Amino acid sequence: MEQNNIAVGLDIGTTKIVAMIGRKNDYDKIEILGIGKAKSLGVHRGVVNNITQTIQSIQQAVEEAEEVSGIKVNDVVVGIAGQHIRSLQHSDYITRPNAEEVIDEADIDKLVNQVYKLVMLPGEEIIHVLPQDFKVDGQAEVKEPIGMYGGRVEANFHVVVGQVSSIRNIGRCITSAGLKLANITLEPLASASAVLNSEEKEAGVALIDIGGGTTDLAIFKDGIIRHTSVIPFGGNVITEDIKEGCSIIEKQAELLKTKFGSAWPGENKDNEIVSIPGLRGRDPKEITLKNLSKIIHARVVEIVEQVYQEIKNYGHEEPKKKLIAGIVITGGGAQLKHIKQLVEFITGMDTRIGFPNENLASDSKEELSSPAFATAVGLLMNGLKQPNKQVAEEGGDEETPTEEIVEEKKSIFDKWADKFREFLDNAE
Repeated sequence: MEQNNIAVGLDIGTTKIVAMIGRKNDYDKIEILGIGKAKSLGVHRGVVNNITQTIQSIQQAVEEAEEVSGIKVNDVVVGIAGQHIRSLQHSDYITRPNAEEVIDEADIDKLVNQVYKLVMLPGEEIIHVLPQDFKVDGQAEVKEPIGMYGGRVEANFHVVVGQVSSIRNIGRCITSAGLKLANITLEPLASASAVLNSEEKEAGVALIDIGGGTTDLAIFKDGIIRHTSVIPFGGNVITEDIKEGCSIIEKQAELLKTKFGSAWPGENKDNEIVSIPGLRGRDPKEITLKNLSKIIHARVVEIVEQVYQEIKNYGHEEPKKKLIAGIVITGGGAQLKHIKQLVEFITGMDTRIGFPNENLASDSKEELSSPAFATAVGLLMNGLKQPNKQVAEEGGDEETPTEEIVEEKKSIFDKWADKFREFLDNAE
């Protein structure tokens, strides 16, 4: 099978590592050719803390995906998240030598590169620089300055920052697993491209991705990403609480949560009881579903309140910044019963569960459109969007024209990915 139009998304999560191989079909939908899952052992709260175990899990997931699809995986698109990610707003400007000339791509690049030179805290690196809106010679709220005349170009930027060592560790895991890094992107952005549509991004929407170790938030308004944040708890702390509260082992707690758990304690009757086999030779334990959902409820409320605080920090209460499309919840945590009702109750915002099925071919397996795979689907989409570099290399003498086309299409993210690869190579 031709390798050119195939991409691989690799989601390195706290609870699972997923490798997803896919390609676009004739209708521009994504056909998933193979998927591999492995338990993620070396990741804590989105950060790699055991390289050897993570490499093994990556290899296991990739091999499983290769077996299913019969395709050999070379390069992967990876998502980055974790509690070390933070974001800030920054504005910067350039003065152009000649105001009579039209503003072009090079001017914007110069402005963006200036932001990359911002001095960060020791050990931090800028991951993404996302322009929000521009000002040209004092004219505010310019969406696209290219093609305008002006001497001073100013812009507000959303800057995402992460820890160098954590990012490097992910890079090292990929290379040691025998893979190449095709691209790297922020996980909330990947999940967003899988579950949000352009109308929602235009109207204003907050995407909450509840993973195992972290909860990621991405806020869009007027089609542009406005705010990102990573909150260092996810579904694992709920399991942990059940384990402590009911004195049972983790495996049983996880099963209780997924099978019987609910985020809304009101609806369980007092007499609904689950019996859990005791440890070797001990009596079974009886747990009421009411107590179970009280434990879950308390923790989910805490997570949602933190996310809501971030939404307020962005300025959702100002009329101009109002998120009309409300909230979309995705990630494995979105599968918890009644979580939609709870989020609506706490925030007062319209809420829906985000399934990544809009972009998938209609004959895809049901399980692939589970919210738990939103990030993997988003990373795969990111890989399929990229202009095809392999073609240029294989073409030989036609290299130059293809190369030029590739150059033109490069987005801010691709430029960043190139920078990032350089940065990893220097680290080796």
